[in-house]
Amino acid sequence: MKDSLRLQLQRLQMRLTELDANLADPQVTSDMGRYRTLAREQAEAAEVVGLFRRYEQRESDLAAAREMLADPDMADMAREEIAGAETELAQLLAALQTALLPRDPDDHRNAFVEIRAGTGGEESALFAADLARMYLRYAEGQGWRSEVMSENASDLGGYKEIVFRFEGQGTGGGVYEKMKFESGGHRVQRVPETEAQGRIHTSACTVAVMPEPDEAAEVTLNPADLRIDTFRASGAGGQHINKTDSAIRVTHIPTGLVAECQDDRSQHRNKAKALAVLQARLQDRERSAREAKEAATRKALVGSGDRSDRIRTYNFPQGRLTDHRINLTLYKLGAIMDGDLGDVIAALQAEQAQQQLAALESGGAA
Repeated sequence: MKDSLRLQLQRLQMRLTELDANLADPQVTSDMGRYRTLAREQAEAAEVVGLFRRYEQRESDLAAAREMLADPDMADMAREEIAGAETELAQLLAALQTALLPRDPDDHRNAFVEIRAGTGGEESALFAADLARMYLRYAEGQGWRSEVMSENASDLGGYKEIVFRFEGQGTGGGVYEKMKFESGGHRVQRVPETEAQGRIHTSACTVAVMPEPDEAAEVTLNPADLRIDTFRASGAGGQHINKTDSAIRVTHIPTGLVAECQDDRSQHRNKAKALAVLQARLQDRERSAREAKEAATRKALVGSGDRSDRIRTYNFPQGRLTDHRINLTLYKLGAIMDGDLGDVIAALQAEQAQQQLAALESGGAA
């Protein structure tokens, strides 16, 4: 193990001792927000420190076994112990390196996924519907709960814009951890249903994946900064939806950001949904501004999430998907459009981990 890595682990041991003391402090336990944050950090630190303590124990076992080699009666046992210790030390080192990789604090959160039609007119809107179906199928396979927050349908059954909320099981399900790599420009090459001559067209959509804010964060929305309009919903929903002003549009005046919802009969529930989406968009805007200050680092990582970046091409005539960030090409487009995104997401996560590990080993992530 490199000295720099051992030093980080020793520092983490000291931090764990501090966290244990903090969590026993009555002042901390009286502040549930702070307590939850520290408890999450303590659980993560305890897991890594446990691995490190096991690593140190096996180092001691290895040293002792090597000393036993001098005794002819113990040599065979010593060689067996040495082999076992060396194998386990290699496994523990790999686990420790992975555990020390920088974690996105939002990885455990649920997420909003916003899909917008871009260049390509009606074909782009139809592709947006295909992407929506792909993500819904993927979410279903993950066991997530999905909810449509807002939608703006096109004339031929596509979407000009649609926003989902995906909710994982248990403590958040790691929805954002898996979906965050989807942010960016998605390009499709195919013969559109609207094309009479059979020519291949290129169109595009943008996807934005936003972590769901903490419930406590919603209070940061200043009512004085909001303009809330009601209007009569349009589209499917029977007679009731067209007879009441249940649809809600919320505008954040300082930024001009807008969120609207008309999918529920209840004006109150539509307002709650619209405010949740607006809060996520504001948080995403702030996050992007922070990351823009570190543009060089951000561009080096696969998860930059810049919507202006073309991240992926879906070529239907060739049955090919290409992710341009990691030069990944898969000839299983049909299965991917049916929600089989596992290989794509796993490859993106592995590439990011490799980049972070290289930075860790060079001392850049101390």
